[in-house]
Amino acid sequence: MNSLAATRRLFEATDLEPVLARSVTVLGSTGSIGVSTLDVVAHARKAYGEHAMPVEAITAQGRVDDLIAQARAVRPRLAVIGDDRHYAALKEGLAGTGIEAAAGRAAIIEAAARNSDTVMVAIMGAAALEPALAAVARSATVALANKECIVAAGGVFGRALANSAAAVIPVDSEHNAVFQVLNGESAKEVEKVTLTASGGPFRDKTLQDMAVATPEQAVAHPNWSMGAKISVDSATLMNKGLELIEAHFLFALPPEKLDVLVHPQSIVHCLVSYEDGTTLAHLSAPDMRTPIAHALAWPRRISSPSRRLDLAAVGQLNFRKPDHERFRCLGLAMQAMRTGALAPTILNAANEIAVDAFLNRRIGFLDIARVVEETLSESPEANTPADTLDGVLAADKRARELAEGVCRRAVN
Repeated sequence: MNSLAATRRLFEATDLEPVLARSVTVLGSTGSIGVSTLDVVAHARKAYGEHAMPVEAITAQGRVDDLIAQARAVRPRLAVIGDDRHYAALKEGLAGTGIEAAAGRAAIIEAAARNSDTVMVAIMGAAALEPALAAVARSATVALANKECIVAAGGVFGRALANSAAAVIPVDSEHNAVFQVLNGESAKEVEKVTLTASGGPFRDKTLQDMAVATPEQAVAHPNWSMGAKISVDSATLMNKGLELIEAHFLFALPPEKLDVLVHPQSIVHCLVSYEDGTTLAHLSAPDMRTPIAHALAWPRRISSPSRRLDLAAVGQLNFRKPDHERFRCLGLAMQAMRTGALAPTILNAANEIAVDAFLNRRIGFLDIARVVEETLSESPEANTPADTLDGVLAADKRARELAEGVCRRAVN
């Protein structure tokens, strides 16, 4: 019996060796997803040995002190700060460590292009697009925690994938759940994929309550720990709209096969219904380290520090349809998905501008949907095909300028 157990342990350790030897680059390491990724890496090193999951590079935009602390802890070959005003501080903070320091936008893209096995794309917003494409171009495994790469440039991203041997593993809890449930099966047999939404902090609030909502209230998510921008997106349900667009591209599903349910407990992350009447669900505790660990180890599974699911403690699971009158951003995203072309690019750009304006108290919470809607309606490019990266970036820039003008009008 002891010999059998020893043989099994040896087999399991040997079998996991290639997974644990994979090198990792983390783009956006100081954000919530980046921090959780490095937590998974640290846990793997405790569980499997200090050489597990070597880190090639980590990047951040402006949090230089956090980046220095992370670099000293996980010992990457390279640390990059996007804001080059912090380059001197980064070099000084890493002096004597042997860790290479770099700064600037081009350095972040170069970090993505370096020779690592897996690239965690945890940069928020459209700024992740060029680094993600650099990782795709060299056929890395891309753990994608950024919606905007697909939403803003789904066609461009898809063509880049078709021309490389890269694999994309979605990290968003809902898309990672769909990825696991489908498990390589044909989407043709799928009748409907339903993504769940917690409903955010305002799921039971009235329009009157939401009209006077503060940024502090909007970012106070009841279930997840996330950055400010994505927390506001969750509060408006734009986050779920962006996820529908992402699922449309990632899984080649037509809009009519995609749906949303509000599920306050955030335990069921997706429901996949098949033509034979079967519905399969993916359940886990609301902890981003679970899909991160899956993406880093795929197609195997490794130990992770994530919370475990206790259904007896949860007690009950509730579902209801979203209220499109109170959460107009969801409907706007669904319409952009149906329109296609550059409409999702414009939607995403306008939303980023509107959310930033709200967080800086320039517009009200309900004005976010108004800014997005007016930008879409005033843009002459919504029906223009999204054929090239240059075209997407140009449309993104023009939409941001247009949205800024709508924001200014909103306060006059």
